[in-house]
This record gives sequence, structure tokens and C-alpha cells, in this order.
Amino acid sequence: MSNITTHVLDTARGKPARQVPIKLERLTPAGLFELVGDGHTDDDGRCRTLVPKDHAITEGVYRLTFDTGVYARDVGDEGFFPEVVLTFDVRDAQQHYHVPLLLSPFGYSTYRGS
Repeated sequence: MSNITTHVLDTARGKPARQVPIKLERLTPAGLFELVGDGHTDDDGRCRTLVPKDHAITEGVYRLTFDTGVYARDVGDEGFFPEVVLTFDVRDAQQHYHVPLLLSPFGYSTYRGS
């Protein structure tokens, strides 16, 4: 398993959010974000292709971008937030960083999970 994982739960429907496009980026020393990996959530709301198998996570600032607008359209919601961007620090590359997204049509929350 990768040391950066996520999943998306649709709290309004009480089930995983399927087919949400997600990308993971890392902040470079030049101050730009570069793509690490991307994919879509599966039937369980998890993105299992987020970090390529041959990619080693290092310390630094990372950003997860969730295309929540695509999901809202797919389920027939208006959706107030077309995109959710979560930026976080990886301070110890040996640890696991699980960053879930709890989503509803007019709000979201997140936390560092286990």
C-alpha cells in the first residue's frame, strides 16, 4: 500500500462516492506543483492508483485535488464546490498519510485518518 491514500464518502447519500477524479501533486523547490499520480475512486470510494508503484514518497508539501463537480453532475446534484483542494505536509515519509474527504452537496470536511 502507498503511504498516501484517500477515499471519498458521500455523507448525504451515506455511501462511497464513485468515479471522483483525483490527482496528487508535490510542491517542488521552485514553488510549483508537479503531478505524482492520479485516478478515479472505485466502487468503495477509494483511489487505488493515486501513487504509482515505482514512486517513493518523500518529505514535503503535497496537494490532493478532487473534481467534485464531475461527481455532482453524475449523481444529479447541483454541487456548490466544483473542486476540493487539500494541501498537507508529509513530515515523515515512513508514515502512512490517509486523507479522506467527506462530501455533501453544500459542504465537505476532511481529517488525517489512519
